[in-house]
Amino acid sequence: MSDLQVVAGAGPVGWTIAEQLAAQGHRVRVLTRSGSGPDHPAVERLRVDVNDADALSAALVDEDGTAATAVYMCIHGSAYRADVWARELPAAEQIVLDAAARLSEKTVVVFPESLYSYSEPHRVMTEDSPREATTGKRGVRRQLLAARDAHRAPTVSVVASDFFGPRALNAMAGERMVPTVLAGKKVRVLGSADLPHSFTYVPDLAATMIAAAGEPAVWNSVLHAPTGPAVTQREIAAAFARAAGLPAPAVGTIPSWLVRAGAVMNRDMEELAEMLYQFTAPFVMDSAYTERTLGLAPTPLDEAAVATVAWWRDR
Repeated sequence: MSDLQVVAGAGPVGWTIAEQLAAQGHRVRVLTRSGSGPDHPAVERLRVDVNDADALSAALVDEDGTAATAVYMCIHGSAYRADVWARELPAAEQIVLDAAARLSEKTVVVFPESLYSYSEPHRVMTEDSPREATTGKRGVRRQLLAARDAHRAPTVSVVASDFFGPRALNAMAGERMVPTVLAGKKVRVLGSADLPHSFTYVPDLAATMIAAAGEPAVWNSVLHAPTGPAVTQREIAAAFARAAGLPAPAVGTIPSWLVRAGAVMNRDMEELAEMLYQFTAPFVMDSAYTERTLGLAPTPLDEAAVATVAWWRDR
């Protein structure tokens, strides 16, 4: 049986999955349009656009003609906009699912997923919480989950909250926070600085996706990546400061009314305004089920903050 593992995309999640798989001794093939990915003897980097069905299908087959064990679909839209997601993501995911299903009923497709589809985010979100969001980016995520569930290819969707960690650039606890903390400047956050909010460490998400791929009992389900106790935005900024040996930073807020006003004239601000609800009320996910089922645990915040700060300082 082939041990080939295919990772589509080399953003923070795809790159981390490839690194972890290689460290575990797997053969890894990373597919991107640019040929990027980790530099490791076990990692083969190919220039493949997942929208090219023929090229994709060829990339999912090992040299001996056997199908890849798993495909980690870590492609994201070319812009953080609902219309772009609706235009690009369903088609790309369908091509990957179709290719995997044609090759083998044992090739699982694993997706990183967000909390966007949850329709009762004011409650603690578990795998059993309703996912019925209908509008904007939230509605697109719900539609993607439904299409995966309806497809004959085995799938697992692993849900994470806001990312942080090495390579997590475009994130609230990424380039919008860590460099500011390291510079000793005042951090400005959306909504409230003092409401509980779940943050998922990217390596924990990657480890869960790999574990889920190797456990057929959890295929065709939605799991929550192990995520530590919810903290406030002020607290995670302070954790980065501690990791850097710096005093806790001053933390201010960007008024919600200002974001909404900007949304009237700016499309990017409009897309950001759609997600304000995550920062103006508690936004908490529970990952106890996944932790029990897969035997995983979230990395402690201070440990994760140290690795995050080290990566930023090494850039």
